[in-house]
Amino acid sequence: MSLFWRQLRLELVKLFARKRTYIGFGAFFLVELLILSLLQLRPAQRAFARLLETNGFLFEQYFSGLTLAFLMMTNTIFFLSSLYLSLIAGDMVAKEAEDGTLRMILCRPVSRWRVLLVKYLACIVYTAALMVFIVATSLLGGIAYKGMGGLFVYAPLQGVFGLFDAGPGLVRFLVAGGLLCLVMTTISTLGFMFSCFNMKPAAATILTLSILFIDMVVQIIPYFESIRGWLLTFHMSSWVLVFQPRIPWWKIAESLVYLAAFNLSFLIIAGWHFTRRDFKS
Repeated sequence: MSLFWRQLRLELVKLFARKRTYIGFGAFFLVELLILSLLQLRPAQRAFARLLETNGFLFEQYFSGLTLAFLMMTNTIFFLSSLYLSLIAGDMVAKEAEDGTLRMILCRPVSRWRVLLVKYLACIVYTAALMVFIVATSLLGGIAYKGMGGLFVYAPLQGVFGLFDAGPGLVRFLVAGGLLCLVMTTISTLGFMFSCFNMKPAAATILTLSILFIDMVVQIIPYFESIRGWLLTFHMSSWVLVFQPRIPWWKIAESLVYLAAFNLSFLIIAGWHFTRRDFKS
């Protein structure tokens, strides 16, 4: 077992030694700064105030650090996370197969399933690290700009409209961040599956993004409302349900089980192909 953890540590060192691993962190930080800068503009604040005041709430109370943190997360998390998680996951196996280093690794007396599992866990660790970074920087940036304050959440696609005081709002925000780490592993697992196939890293990334964006487009088209429950992006957005006045834990649990089943299926397909693939040619 100690050998397994040593292999995982070395895989993580190799992953975080690459410069492109940090592109996602830098991109999110820059986008968060951009959103905070744009929210200082009068037109943006007037539109926000209009939404609050028409529902009978005070702009000064809910235009706060928590609200800004939520805005930064919801407006960047899916598109940017999809891109950078797909990029890293698509590289995990395909890049080493392309460079020829995977053949050297497989010459050692270690099973292919162990090699695959170590690489997959490294991919999951990267996913968690990126999500924690996004949650932390959004929260700290929002609080540094406007202080704590109350939390206002408006997510029409998920049917969420919630207002919370500072303490309960912070707790909800942190719980949502934890759920975000779980649901985003689906993107990494999908990209990792394609990385195990005989294709270039760029092709694995593009396939992952294509499936996710097609899934999202189908979800937002109102005529397909009856099949939303079958879509990945529908269940991946379940973290937003934490901000409903009464948290529907059973819905969240159902979505997590659904995503876990897909993750397991993707991993089994990846392992089935990886263990039978010829890396010598």
